[in-house]
Amino acid sequence: LLSDMKIYLLGIFCLLALTGLSLAEDEAVDIDGTVVEDIGKSTIGSKTDDETVEREEEAIQLDGLNVSQMKAMRDGAEKHHYQAEVNRMMKLIINSLYRNKEIFLRELISNASDALDKIRFMSLTDPSVLEGSSDLKVMIKPDKENHALHIIDTGVGMTREELVKNLGTIAKSGTSEFLAKMEEGESDIPSDLIGQFGVGFYSSFLVADTVVVTSKNNNDDQWVWESDASSFTVAKDPRGNTLGRGTQISLFMKEEAYDFLEEHTIKDLVKKYSQFINFPIQLWTSKTESVEEAVEADQAEAPKEGETDDDVKVEDEDDEKPKTKMVEKTVYDWEAMNDNKPIWLRNAKEVDEADYTAFYKSFSKDTEDPLAHVHFSAEGEVTFRSILFVPKAAPHDLY
Repeated sequence: LLSDMKIYLLGIFCLLALTGLSLAEDEAVDIDGTVVEDIGKSTIGSKTDDETVEREEEAIQLDGLNVSQMKAMRDGAEKHHYQAEVNRMMKLIINSLYRNKEIFLRELISNASDALDKIRFMSLTDPSVLEGSSDLKVMIKPDKENHALHIIDTGVGMTREELVKNLGTIAKSGTSEFLAKMEEGESDIPSDLIGQFGVGFYSSFLVADTVVVTSKNNNDDQWVWESDASSFTVAKDPRGNTLGRGTQISLFMKEEAYDFLEEHTIKDLVKKYSQFINFPIQLWTSKTESVEEAVEADQAEAPKEGETDDDVKVEDEDDEKPKTKMVEKTVYDWEAMNDNKPIWLRNAKEVDEADYTAFYKSFSKDTEDPLAHVHFSAEGEVTFRSILFVPKAAPHDLY
């Protein structure tokens, strides 16, 4: 009897096990009788890093290059890693200046002005260097559709070697002193310091996930430098020479930095930081205008109620002028941002001490006020106006 009971219980256990297996199989089948896909294979659940990177790359567009051309250029690009000091410095800049992100525009405009100064000085002894573009200026073009901000200059430009050297490495003397001063100040670093030591370009990563630099030097082809702050690539531009000469920096903005694409924000920053730049600064702006347009024949008014076609014809004969209508249109154009008279050309009586100090700091990158200054004009065979400043301390790289 005990043996029969054991067999009976074993049979019940096996039956329950088979029932549970059947239910488990049923749960994997939906109401239509099709097997439910593994969530890991769904379009939402399978966002791998490679796919994310691919989507981000497709979102980065340059004028004249489509997605396939951008991909081909990236595939053939030279890949480089930043110098260790650069990586260390960028982390310090991003972590220390995140509350003062707006200084990125000041630094990039200042760098553009330096590039314009270089080509202008070169042209004094060799006028042919300006053949690519004789119009020396800085242009700022926001692109809200692609969340990009472009800063363009017609300066000296950079060769491939200069792109790698200038944007991927830093002179040891400057870097060591800069890093030492940053670490001394721990988390609170004066924003003027990065310009003083020539590393202002890296403030771009305060507002941008990706930075693309397109540059054309008279002694080389046009090259494209691209970085996401972890490494960088350099490739020959498949578009050829589109700049003539100079550099275009394209910032593909972080979501929290979209406000820097607004016209009023850019205008305020240019006025705040770059009013003493010697070269024209132009902003690509839009405005709505009322434009008069001719009315096409098929848009002419139909006869009103009670009128005949003959009545309409009589009116047309009396008024032979073409019919027009007012239409609202969006017009785009370059607008000058710094049309003020240069400070050294103004009468000394019209300039106050605050203006002199602000001008001195804008071109010297000095954080201290000048020790003294003199504003004068000279007349003779050569007539000129000038301001001489005496700094409180010698520049860090003087000796």
